[in-house]
Amino acid sequence: MDDVKIRKLRGMAGLATPMALRVAVTLRLADRLSSDGATAADLAAQTGTNRTAMARLLDHLVTVGVLDLTDDRYRTTALGDELREDADNGLLDELDITSAIGRAELAFVELRHTVETGRAGYPQRYGKDFWADAATTPALQRSFDAKMTRRFREHAPAIARRFDWSRFGTIVDVGGGQGTVLSAILRAHPAVHGRLVDLAPTAAQATREFSAAGLDGRAQAIAGNFFEPLPEGADAYILSDILHDWDDEHAHQILARCTHAAGSDGVILVIEPVRGHGADTAIDLSMLVFFGGRERSIDELCELAAGHDLGLVSTSPVADGRTLLEFAATT
Repeated sequence: MDDVKIRKLRGMAGLATPMALRVAVTLRLADRLSSDGATAADLAAQTGTNRTAMARLLDHLVTVGVLDLTDDRYRTTALGDELREDADNGLLDELDITSAIGRAELAFVELRHTVETGRAGYPQRYGKDFWADAATTPALQRSFDAKMTRRFREHAPAIARRFDWSRFGTIVDVGGGQGTVLSAILRAHPAVHGRLVDLAPTAAQATREFSAAGLDGRAQAIAGNFFEPLPEGADAYILSDILHDWDDEHAHQILARCTHAAGSDGVILVIEPVRGHGADTAIDLSMLVFFGGRERSIDELCELAAGHDLGLVSTSPVADGRTLLEFAATT
């Protein structure tokens, strides 16, 4: 027996540490540990949890280097400090099990169902799909919007800079969230005007963001979704991190709406993590478990587009792990 290999596999498969971290984040333990630290009894009282079980959780967090224990008082280490609210690194959006992404990741317990059926694990666990769950739970929708806004805050300046958006008079950001990408494009290209389509609460926040950015006269947010008719006649339609959330059937429906709105002269701009160009296997599996979606290769995206008489014009790396594919009508 190779003990090293066995320990490695056991460590890869163990759930104790990832779940301990997620529960610690959900209870905001790092934020409850001031410079003087706190005892297990203190933290149990603050969080309404069992004192003995809390101590065992804290002890494991000490073992993995997230906390330090001195004289019965727990304190965060430099590593554990990254789990504080003020660290502002996005980890809380991902690890809090009451957040949209944290809740979705618990659906990995249904991975066997997903592998057996090819369908998302999320509905198997929660009784409804991710989008229906978010639509009926405002806190989940806000959490998801916050996660997407943070993600695009990192990518948006590069997306605006690395592609020639000045070619277009008007662009429509389809499923554009709170407007992070569209705002960056419009600020970088003053002659361009834009519209954004997203669900009503998200579109309302985008309107506020546009106003705060001084874009009232050039940007408009419209309540709607990409399975319904889209504003027609724009020069370009953006689908940024949209298609990978959906299976081929729904991706075709989204492309059909965009193609109809674009007509013969508009272009479709797909910005995605692409297999072989930034999309890793973990994200691909997550898309399947969460949504029933998938990361696609350039050839697979071209095949989808061809079903709508769209041909590939160009590909451009526009941000870390993101490729822009420009499609135009072939007929």
